[in-house]
Amino acid sequence: MSKPVVLIAEELSPATVDALGPDFEIRHCDGANRGELLSAITDVDAILVRSATKVDAEAIAAAGRLKVVARAGVGLDNVDVPAATKAGVMVVNAPTSNIVTAAELACGLIISVARNIPQASAALKNGEWKRSKYTGVELSEKTLGVVGLGRIGVLVAQRMSAFGMNIVAYDPYVQPARAAQMGVRLLTLDEVLEQSDFITVHLPKTPETLGLIGDEALRKVKPTLRIVNAARGGIVDEIALAAALKEGRVAGAGLDVFSKEPCTDSPLFEFDAVVATPHLGASTDEAQEKAGVAVAKSVRLALAGELVPDAVNVQGGVIAEDVRPGLPLAEKLGRIFTALAGGIAVRLDVEVRGEITQHDVKVLELAALKGAFADVVEDSVSYVNAPLLAQERGVEIRLTTSSESPDHRNVVTVRGTLADGGEISVSGTLAGPKNIEKVVEVDGFDMDLVLTSHMVFLRYEDKPGVVGVIGRHLGEAGVNIAGMQVCRAAKGGQALVALTVDTTVNPQILTEIATEIGAEFVRSVNLD
Repeated sequence: MSKPVVLIAEELSPATVDALGPDFEIRHCDGANRGELLSAITDVDAILVRSATKVDAEAIAAAGRLKVVARAGVGLDNVDVPAATKAGVMVVNAPTSNIVTAAELACGLIISVARNIPQASAALKNGEWKRSKYTGVELSEKTLGVVGLGRIGVLVAQRMSAFGMNIVAYDPYVQPARAAQMGVRLLTLDEVLEQSDFITVHLPKTPETLGLIGDEALRKVKPTLRIVNAARGGIVDEIALAAALKEGRVAGAGLDVFSKEPCTDSPLFEFDAVVATPHLGASTDEAQEKAGVAVAKSVRLALAGELVPDAVNVQGGVIAEDVRPGLPLAEKLGRIFTALAGGIAVRLDVEVRGEITQHDVKVLELAALKGAFADVVEDSVSYVNAPLLAQERGVEIRLTTSSESPDHRNVVTVRGTLADGGEISVSGTLAGPKNIEKVVEVDGFDMDLVLTSHMVFLRYEDKPGVVGVIGRHLGEAGVNIAGMQVCRAAKGGQALVALTVDTTVNPQILTEIATEIGAEFVRSVNLD
């Protein structure tokens, strides 16, 4: 079999290829060259990019085999995540690869702006000794306002507090008690603007944050304020900042990001009090290696059909090791449910019981949903687009959990309500140290049947001779029965036969069996 193809569209750390290993065919292209990208992406399974390659709807549509887009970094401005999600393509990034590097650069900009280090260095190298011109200010006992107390903002706060700075912050999503534990005082944005001697921005770029530090905000600050943006260009309005510097309403700025990049011409570059760097936030050898290795590992998981903790468009989050073995079981139960139902439910309940519920089991709901759609839609179903498929078809999804499971250590049930109001359920468990997959319930009938690729279920009124009829028809058709269980609620009442067989059963054979035994219901399940 041919190896999955991984396209590396930008220069990445050599450790990236090493982390991918020998199981893939590695190709390279210049992702910034649009024609070259669209030609190269047509038959690849994964693409690895940094920030120069635009993986938009056009590129995704051109990539008929694409399963995963991996961004070796944090930001995803260059990836059309909604288009990827709709196409069932997983998008992964390396969210923690550059947080230390970015925080250190922000700290460096704060220090540089306070002490005019780059300007003084440039002047001295130009033969000018200007000690008095580049007199700076101390950081000790100054107030640093951190706008955005996420992972990078926290690291900056920790590092700058060691300089004796008083740390205040604005972040509406952080609880005051949590901030207090870090020695940070939470304020409103206006209070941060009014009280800070330095401000450092650490927010994602969203419609809400674009231009957040604009003309109105910059009219509330001290004239001695120095502001740093090493997060995303556009959060600080560059035109408004230039006006504030020109009018003496702001004392200085340190900028690593710009609203349009590459940026080589800006009115901000005219000010000696501005320190500017060309988006170096993630530009260290260590960060590039971490990012490349992280996304390479994610690509390996994604192409193996597993969920990826760093996938940005997949529900479920980090998967506990005790939960992971249940993913294939939940997916197969979803497929069995749909086969039994003969179509899509209007509501799907995924019930998880037992010890496993001490972990986050949201991912089992996702796996069951993926299985439920696998055999009924033309599109390829993945962990990525399964929730979207459910939403488009008006399927209500609900997850319930309970630590109580009287009959099994852990059990997963997929229960659905059909359009006619009927209800169908199927339950499964993992048995023994080898995690053998078993079906333990169908429509309220208890059983203990090893789950296999080919299964048949028949429901009928309990009566003698049914097993013989089933055996005769399958025997004449050359179908070997691997396992069989007859389940009933009461003598002479409803009964269910569950069979595992070695091959697919011809639908005509099943129709003949159903007719002879008077079965109300017959379904074949093929999980190959």
